[in-house]
Amino acid sequence: MSTPIQGFSKLSKEEKIDWVSQTFTQGDPETKNLLTQYWHEDKALQKLHDEFIENTLSNFYVPLGIAPNFLINNKLYAIPMAIEESSVVAAASKAAKFWGTRGGFKTEVLGTEKIGQVHFFFQGDPKKLKAFFTHIKPILLADCAPLTANMEKRGGGISDLMLRDKTSDLAHYFQIHAVFQTADAMGANFINSCLEQFATSLKREAQQYHGFSAEEQSIEVVMSILSNYVPNCTVRATVSCPVADLEGIDGASGVIFAQKMVQAVAIAKAEPHRAVTHNKGIMNGVDAVVLATGNDFRAIEAGVHAYAAKDGSYSSLTHASIENGVFCFWIELPLALGTVGGLTNLHPLVKWSMAVLQKPSAKQLMEIVAVAGLAQNFAALHSLVTSGIQKGHMKMHLLNILNQLGATETEKVELVAYYKDQTATHSHVVSSFKTLRKNGSL
Repeated sequence: MSTPIQGFSKLSKEEKIDWVSQTFTQGDPETKNLLTQYWHEDKALQKLHDEFIENTLSNFYVPLGIAPNFLINNKLYAIPMAIEESSVVAAASKAAKFWGTRGGFKTEVLGTEKIGQVHFFFQGDPKKLKAFFTHIKPILLADCAPLTANMEKRGGGISDLMLRDKTSDLAHYFQIHAVFQTADAMGANFINSCLEQFATSLKREAQQYHGFSAEEQSIEVVMSILSNYVPNCTVRATVSCPVADLEGIDGASGVIFAQKMVQAVAIAKAEPHRAVTHNKGIMNGVDAVVLATGNDFRAIEAGVHAYAAKDGSYSSLTHASIENGVFCFWIELPLALGTVGGLTNLHPLVKWSMAVLQKPSAKQLMEIVAVAGLAQNFAALHSLVTSGIQKGHMKMHLLNILNQLGATETEKVELVAYYKDQTATHSHVVSSFKTLRKNGSL
């Protein structure tokens, strides 16, 4: 059994690798070869990556692809997507091409409010606390003025500050609930700095407030932190066309295809087991763009899935309807994104992705990301209600299987051609590969 190591963070990168190898991989000499082969030859670039996180050993590569031909509000985009799952970029591209000839995607930002909270306990009369908060609210804002000055110049700042009584959920629990606008920044550091100042001012003013008893003056602040649930920082993306324009998809009539799409969404609204997978497909598109643009996909995931359950049960994030002969398919998502700060100004590929997207504002990036999610969901449902999901997915996964089997380039060419018109299941591909390698032909 290994023993804890002291001072690991102070070791060089090579020393860290040696320790991990000796302690956990039995001194495998390939450990160092594996990790170092993913280092950048450009030492300055590698140093930049090393400093993104602590205890860096190497770089973990994820493919960065492009989904072209997205017509969004009559403007053409090519969307960078960083993701390891096969078929996602292809599916998004297919959906973009499909809707590009049917009016494209229309988007609207519904709100940009972000939330932060100071969580505290108060052992006293809630009416006194309410009066105290009314008294100190302008003091809280004034104390934060040095922090908000630059943000206000960019059109952001603190837009609301309120006291929330949460004692019905937890004894003696209250919040200072703050609403922020952060312009083109995601704003996490700005929000958290403001909240910590609120907490400091809250405790100071409570100790001086004559309306409190000695016990009431001892407000206990537990934590001050932004929320990644942003139900008022939302965007809508929509596609629509006459049902007649859907005629002939996989041999089906436009009416039948549209009806099946509406039914598929209705099932995801009614059945949480289906809704989770339905929304996971949406997040294939969302996360890939969020990652490519240097934003926090974990925060986006948490907020989106909370939003999917906002009405009391977990449900579909997309919606579909047929009205007056028009098929409509749309999505509403909470997306707290930034185009300045964080990795957006540091990571070379993030800067490149932003350039490809024509240097969008935070609102424009919200629209682009929502479109990617909608496109991904349309492509998935399109497959599910027609030919099935596996035919297209496994065709894209075929090269992964062949690489695992150690196929040569010649074998890959023959097998890709062989599976052009049929579903490539894993077992069938293995069988075909063995036959090809044994006999030299299929």
